[in-house]
Amino acid sequence: MFWSKVFIPTLKETPKEAESLSHQLLLRAGFVRMLMAGAYTYLPMGLRVLEKIQGIIRQEMNACGASELLLPALHPLELWQKTGRDKDLGEVMFKFQDRRGRDLSLGPTHEEIITDLIKNNFSSYRQLPLVLYQIQTKFRDEIRPRFGLIRACEFIMKDAYSFDQDEAGLDKNYQLMYEAYKRIFSRCGLETLITEADPGVMGGKVSHEFMAPSPLGEDIILLCSKCKLTRAFSREKIENEEGSPHAGKEGNNSCPKCRVNMDKVNTIEVGHIFKLGTKYSQAMQANFSDAKGQLKPLVMGCYGIGVSRLISAIIEQNNDTDGIIWPAQVAPFGIIILPLDVTDQKVMQAANSLYQELCAGGLDVLFDDRDERAGVKFKDADLIGVPTSIVIGKKSIEEKNIELRIRKDKSTQLIPRENAVKFITKLLS
Repeated sequence: MFWSKVFIPTLKETPKEAESLSHQLLLRAGFVRMLMAGAYTYLPMGLRVLEKIQGIIRQEMNACGASELLLPALHPLELWQKTGRDKDLGEVMFKFQDRRGRDLSLGPTHEEIITDLIKNNFSSYRQLPLVLYQIQTKFRDEIRPRFGLIRACEFIMKDAYSFDQDEAGLDKNYQLMYEAYKRIFSRCGLETLITEADPGVMGGKVSHEFMAPSPLGEDIILLCSKCKLTRAFSREKIENEEGSPHAGKEGNNSCPKCRVNMDKVNTIEVGHIFKLGTKYSQAMQANFSDAKGQLKPLVMGCYGIGVSRLISAIIEQNNDTDGIIWPAQVAPFGIIILPLDVTDQKVMQAANSLYQELCAGGLDVLFDDRDERAGVKFKDADLIGVPTSIVIGKKSIEEKNIELRIRKDKSTQLIPRENAVKFITKLLS
């Protein structure tokens, strides 16, 4: 695609409303724009990253035997009242009435909705196990939306739900999702720490959080530098223990295995999985008939990923003073071609020829066809974070070379033009 045809409104100055580094870079690089606090427009570059992340998630979910569906974002409040979670979530829910006076809500999550669907379309153990997932917009009336996409009122999540006839089946699906989540975050170029967590209003007895270390993270976990054991703690509990006269002694911030003090790590929650058990199926009478013809409640699991939040978490871990450094699998484009003088016919012919060859090879290529100074193009290329830049100027044409720049380490190398497509294809494969 040509830069002049893609809407990429980069900014030289950092917007005042941007609180975090990722928020600043998303705005400056022209990936998102804020409509109001907690609600964002994904511009073409941001949407491309979002779609790359969703593609990875879909591949891994499908590999686990899950099937994708799409549930409504508009919910009858009566379903939430059956489980009592309308009161648990309280003012976090966007609640209103339609013209007929029916109480409705915009979905903050979908456990009640998926359970109602299965209840009305399911009957026998022969249909089990079943795993369904969706990538859907959620709505939560946050008291204080912050940090751009990290805490928004309107956001995108992947939520999956498993249905089994017993705990053994749930354990199997839970482990499948646990391993899939590790692959998803790794493929997205994200470092994560996994810790046991409190299920909270979701319910169930077992849950694990996938946490991305970041200085701005509002969640704190304790990490043992020796054995890498993690423990989830509330910020309040940690602060209370630090002020205790016993702080630092064995049994208190310390690792239960190594008996050494654990480090505090600020993190962003990017994924959370739960063994829900029968909390929702019992409350909503979602039963199945077992091999003996007896009715039993479905045994459920729930598995969530903050898809839009992942964009910010990735940037928080992949950046430098010049901008974003996208990991290859989630980058909006794999390559950007930078002709240094668009008024020079030979330069543009060489750049266009290479662009056509790379596109024909199935690569995502951005062509910077703007009539701008070389310095502006280099700065913008670094800001938007495309992994590989190809620089084409008069000198390189004369010498029958192209200059290859790697965004991550800013290394450069000259490649013979005749071998360029083969070399770049291999580099990005």
